[in-house]
Amino acid sequence: RMKTMVNNLIVAFRERLQKLDWMSDETRKQAIAKLDAFGQKIGYPDKWIDYSLLNVSRDSYLANVMRASEFEQTRDFNKINKPVDPLEWGITPPTVNAYNSSLRNEIVFPAGILQAPFFNPDADDAINYGAIGAVIGHEITHGYDDSGSNFDLHGNLKNWWTPADKKNFDERATCVVDQFSGYEVEKGLNITGKLVSGESIADLGGLFVAYDAFEKSLKGKPRPADIDGFSPEQRFFLGWAQVWAEKYTPEAARLQTQSDPHPLSRFRVNGPMSNMPQFAEAFQCKPGDAMVREPAKRCQIW
Repeated sequence: RMKTMVNNLIVAFRERLQKLDWMSDETRKQAIAKLDAFGQKIGYPDKWIDYSLLNVSRDSYLANVMRASEFEQTRDFNKINKPVDPLEWGITPPTVNAYNSSLRNEIVFPAGILQAPFFNPDADDAINYGAIGAVIGHEITHGYDDSGSNFDLHGNLKNWWTPADKKNFDERATCVVDQFSGYEVEKGLNITGKLVSGESIADLGGLFVAYDAFEKSLKGKPRPADIDGFSPEQRFFLGWAQVWAEKYTPEAARLQTQSDPHPLSRFRVNGPMSNMPQFAEAFQCKPGDAMVREPAKRCQIW
């Protein structure tokens, strides 16, 4: 099911690339080639690290840490002058995270993230597309954000954009920067839009692409019934919101705002959704409502 969702998101992103009115055919061809070359790693690696030479004992916690550190350093040093192992993972399977590697042009979803609230095999597609689906879209979009867009399909640092297309992208990225710079965390402390631009571009693109993939998954099927009074469209957005249900101490909120490229969770939810007409339609929002940005200020890149 997860592999199917990843493939559906890639198809949806390809269709978005094909329809972009601000991108030339020359750059579009390169963007689609990069997408088609994406590697996928889901669940766990086919090749495991051999830890037989690592001595773990009950004698000393500090000694165990030092031996583990030495083991990892030696393992890294042994890679020098050797080909890159395409089967190697950057994180372990239990890790609750996902990532896009620009250098390898791959997206990785370990087993740790394939559980609630990100993925629930017992939940309907609306919830899962809004949760793990948007995360998949987020990681795909990272390949085209303010950083990933500088790498080609082989993971080389290379400019594959025409000057006009790069200018168009930068203008649209500035919309996201300006939007998040306007969010006040507490009196006198606003988000630094440039700091969070990459993650916020990925959230925005991820939600748009996941919604497209969700709609495509419904074609030819009976419309899903409402659950607890929520329509399937509403459940999609609730899936994303539930992923980021968190509480912060004021100190933690200040620290993250000043140093982390990820905005605080409430802004990761309300920020991108306020740009989406699909959200406004699902919840019958009207122009002027808090979750409806003015058309002139609405951000959309992919």
